[in-house]
Amino acid sequence: MPSNEGGGVKEIQPGVWHWTTVHEKWGITIHSLFVPDPAGGILVDPRVPAEGLEWFGSHGEPAHALLTNRHHYRDSGRFREAFGTTIHCHSAGMHEFTSGEEVEPFEHGDTLAGGIEALEVGALCPEETALLVPAAGGVLALGDSVVRENGDLSFVGDHHMGDDPEGVKRGLRRSLARILERDFRHVTFAHGDPIVDEGRERLRAFVEGA
Repeated sequence: MPSNEGGGVKEIQPGVWHWTTVHEKWGITIHSLFVPDPAGGILVDPRVPAEGLEWFGSHGEPAHALLTNRHHYRDSGRFREAFGTTIHCHSAGMHEFTSGEEVEPFEHGDTLAGGIEALEVGALCPEETALLVPAAGGVLALGDSVVRENGDLSFVGDHHMGDDPEGVKRGLRRSLARILERDFRHVTFAHGDPIVDEGRERLRAFVEGA
Protein backbone atom coordinates (compact mmCIF):
# COMPACT_ATOMS: atom_id res chain seq x y z
CA MET A 1 0.00 0.00 0.00
CA PRO A 2 1.24 3.55 -0.70
CA SER A 3 2.03 5.74 2.31
CA ASN A 4 -0.46 8.32 1.09
CA GLU A 5 -1.64 10.06 -2.05
CA GLY A 6 0.79 12.18 -4.00
CA GLY A 7 2.38 12.66 -7.39
CA GLY A 8 3.38 9.53 -9.25
CA VAL A 9 7.00 8.59 -9.83
CA LYS A 10 8.51 10.51 -12.76
CA GLU A 11 11.94 10.33 -14.38
CA ILE A 12 12.96 13.99 -14.28
CA GLN A 13 16.32 13.21 -15.93
CA PRO A 14 17.77 9.92 -17.17
CA GLY A 15 18.37 7.80 -14.10
CA VAL A 16 16.80 10.27 -11.64
CA TRP A 17 13.31 9.47 -10.38
CA HIS A 18 11.21 11.90 -8.32
CA TRP A 19 7.85 11.76 -6.57
CA THR A 20 5.75 13.59 -3.99
CA THR A 21 3.62 12.50 -1.08
CA VAL A 22 1.35 14.43 1.26
CA HIS A 23 2.23 14.19 4.94
CA GLU A 24 -0.67 12.66 6.85
CA LYS A 25 -0.24 14.86 9.93
CA TRP A 26 0.90 18.19 8.50
CA GLY A 27 -0.86 18.13 5.13
CA ILE A 28 2.24 19.37 3.31
CA THR A 29 3.73 18.02 0.10
CA ILE A 30 7.16 16.48 0.49
CA HIS A 31 9.57 15.17 -2.12
CA SER A 32 11.72 12.06 -2.55
CA LEU A 33 14.30 10.79 -5.05
CA PHE A 34 15.52 7.44 -6.32
CA VAL A 35 18.69 6.86 -8.33
CA PRO A 36 19.13 3.35 -9.76
CA ASP A 37 22.63 1.90 -9.50
CA PRO A 38 24.11 -1.44 -10.57
CA ALA A 39 25.22 -2.01 -6.98
CA GLY A 40 21.75 -1.20 -5.63
CA GLY A 41 19.54 1.86 -5.94
CA ILE A 42 19.78 4.93 -3.72
CA LEU A 43 16.88 6.77 -2.09
CA VAL A 44 17.04 10.35 -0.83
CA ASP A 45 14.69 11.38 2.02
CA PRO A 46 12.36 8.52 1.14
CA ARG A 47 8.64 8.18 1.36
CA VAL A 48 6.75 5.31 -0.25
CA PRO A 49 5.33 6.60 -3.57
CA ALA A 50 1.72 6.32 -4.67
CA GLU A 51 2.70 3.27 -6.75
CA GLY A 52 3.75 1.49 -3.56
CA LEU A 53 6.84 -0.53 -2.78
CA GLU A 54 5.98 -2.75 -5.73
CA TRP A 55 7.25 -0.06 -8.13
CA PHE A 56 10.82 -0.83 -7.10
CA GLY A 57 10.46 -4.43 -8.16
CA SER A 58 10.72 -3.36 -11.80
CA HIS A 59 13.05 -0.37 -11.35
CA GLY A 60 15.69 -1.72 -8.97
CA GLU A 61 15.53 -2.42 -5.27
CA PRO A 62 16.97 0.35 -3.07
CA ALA A 63 20.13 -0.70 -1.27
CA HIS A 64 20.66 2.64 0.47
CA ALA A 65 18.60 5.54 1.82
CA LEU A 66 20.42 8.85 2.37
CA LEU A 67 18.96 11.47 4.69
CA THR A 68 19.69 15.18 4.26
CA ASN A 69 18.98 15.65 7.97
CA ARG A 70 17.74 13.63 10.93
CA HIS A 71 14.11 14.75 10.47
CA HIS A 72 13.85 13.09 7.06
CA TYR A 73 13.83 9.45 8.17
CA ARG A 74 10.27 9.38 6.84
CA ASP A 75 9.45 5.88 5.45
CA SER A 76 13.03 4.61 5.61
CA GLY A 77 12.04 1.84 7.99
CA ARG A 78 9.50 0.47 5.53
CA PHE A 79 12.18 0.27 2.85
CA ARG A 80 14.55 -1.44 5.27
CA GLU A 81 11.89 -4.00 6.16
CA ALA A 82 11.00 -4.68 2.52
CA PHE A 83 14.43 -4.59 0.88
CA GLY A 84 17.07 -4.58 3.60
CA THR A 85 17.87 -0.96 2.71
CA THR A 86 20.75 0.53 4.71
CA ILE A 87 19.86 3.98 6.08
CA HIS A 88 22.45 6.75 6.41
CA CYS A 89 22.44 10.09 8.24
CA HIS A 90 25.20 12.49 9.25
CA SER A 91 26.71 11.56 12.61
CA ALA A 92 25.51 14.79 14.26
CA GLY A 93 21.91 13.66 13.82
CA MET A 94 22.27 10.17 15.23
CA HIS A 95 20.79 11.16 18.61
CA GLU A 96 17.38 11.33 16.89
CA PHE A 97 17.18 7.58 16.43
CA THR A 98 16.22 6.19 19.81
CA SER A 99 13.27 3.96 18.89
CA GLY A 100 15.13 1.06 17.35
CA GLU A 101 15.87 2.66 13.98
CA GLU A 102 19.00 1.19 12.41
CA VAL A 103 20.94 4.10 10.89
CA GLU A 104 24.57 4.29 9.78
CA PRO A 105 26.49 7.55 10.29
CA PHE A 106 28.44 9.44 7.66
CA GLU A 107 30.52 12.62 7.76
CA HIS A 108 30.51 15.70 5.59
CA GLY A 109 33.00 15.19 2.80
CA ASP A 110 32.32 11.46 2.53
CA THR A 111 31.58 9.81 -0.79
CA LEU A 112 28.54 7.61 -0.29
CA ALA A 113 26.83 4.91 -2.34
CA GLY A 114 26.63 5.60 -6.06
CA GLY A 115 29.45 8.16 -5.86
CA ILE A 116 27.12 10.64 -4.12
CA GLU A 117 29.03 13.28 -2.16
CA ALA A 118 27.85 14.50 1.25
CA LEU A 119 28.43 18.26 1.26
CA GLU A 120 28.29 20.31 4.44
CA VAL A 121 25.48 22.81 4.86
CA GLY A 122 25.03 22.95 8.63
CA ALA A 123 23.79 26.30 10.02
CA LEU A 124 20.15 25.21 10.20
CA CYS A 125 21.15 22.10 12.13
CA PRO A 126 24.61 20.53 12.48
CA GLU A 127 23.80 17.54 10.28
CA GLU A 128 22.14 19.46 7.42
CA THR A 129 23.63 17.96 4.26
CA ALA A 130 23.42 18.58 0.51
CA LEU A 131 23.86 15.46 -1.60
CA LEU A 132 25.69 15.83 -4.91
CA VAL A 133 24.46 13.07 -7.21
CA PRO A 134 26.70 12.46 -10.25
CA ALA A 135 23.85 11.33 -12.52
CA ALA A 136 22.51 13.40 -15.42
CA GLY A 137 25.21 16.05 -15.36
CA GLY A 138 24.96 16.55 -11.61
CA VAL A 139 21.97 16.77 -9.28
CA LEU A 140 22.18 18.72 -6.02
CA ALA A 141 19.64 17.35 -3.53
CA LEU A 142 18.83 19.87 -0.79
CA GLY A 143 17.02 19.12 2.45
CA ASP A 144 15.66 22.02 4.50
CA SER A 145 18.34 24.61 3.67
CA VAL A 146 16.34 26.02 0.74
CA VAL A 147 12.70 25.42 -0.13
CA ARG A 148 10.74 26.17 -3.28
CA GLU A 149 7.19 27.47 -3.05
CA ASN A 150 5.14 28.68 -6.01
CA GLY A 151 8.29 28.50 -8.10
CA ASP A 152 10.32 30.82 -5.86
CA LEU A 153 13.28 29.86 -3.68
CA SER A 154 13.38 30.87 -0.03
CA PHE A 155 14.72 29.87 3.34
CA VAL A 156 12.42 28.18 5.81
CA GLY A 157 10.46 30.43 8.12
CA ASP A 158 12.27 32.26 10.91
CA HIS A 159 10.38 30.18 13.50
CA HIS A 160 12.40 27.16 12.33
CA MET A 161 15.73 28.95 12.84
CA GLY A 162 16.03 29.24 16.62
CA ASP A 163 17.02 32.41 18.44
CA ASP A 164 19.13 33.95 15.67
CA PRO A 165 17.39 33.60 12.29
CA GLU A 166 19.61 36.16 10.59
CA GLY A 167 22.73 34.38 11.79
CA VAL A 168 21.38 31.08 10.45
CA LYS A 169 20.67 32.68 7.08
CA ARG A 170 24.20 34.08 6.90
CA GLY A 171 25.55 30.61 7.65
CA LEU A 172 23.36 29.05 4.96
CA ARG A 173 24.49 31.61 2.38
CA ARG A 174 28.14 30.88 3.16
CA SER A 175 27.63 27.13 2.85
CA LEU A 176 25.60 27.38 -0.33
CA ALA A 177 28.18 29.73 -1.88
CA ARG A 178 30.82 27.03 -1.35
CA ILE A 179 28.55 24.39 -2.84
CA LEU A 180 27.92 26.57 -5.89
CA GLU A 181 31.59 26.16 -6.77
CA ARG A 182 30.80 22.54 -7.64
CA ASP A 183 29.48 21.37 -11.00
CA PHE A 184 25.81 20.41 -11.23
CA ARG A 185 22.88 21.23 -13.49
CA HIS A 186 19.79 20.30 -11.52
CA VAL A 187 18.54 21.03 -8.00
CA THR A 188 15.96 19.06 -6.06
CA PHE A 189 14.35 19.97 -2.77
CA ALA A 190 12.81 18.11 0.13
CA HIS A 191 10.12 20.80 0.00
CA GLY A 192 9.44 22.05 -3.51
CA ASP A 193 9.50 21.03 -7.16
CA PRO A 194 12.86 20.27 -8.80
CA ILE A 195 14.64 22.75 -11.05
CA VAL A 196 15.88 20.91 -14.12
CA ASP A 197 18.79 22.16 -16.27
CA GLU A 198 19.04 25.67 -14.80
CA GLY A 199 19.18 24.63 -11.15
CA ARG A 200 22.68 25.92 -10.44
CA GLU A 201 21.94 29.31 -12.00
CA ARG A 202 18.67 29.69 -10.12
CA LEU A 203 20.27 28.71 -6.82
CA ARG A 204 23.14 31.16 -7.39
CA ALA A 205 20.70 34.00 -8.12
CA PHE A 206 18.87 33.26 -4.88
CA VAL A 207 21.98 32.99 -2.73
CA GLU A 208 23.58 36.13 -4.13
CA GLY A 209 20.33 38.08 -4.02
CA ALA A 210 19.09 36.79 -0.65
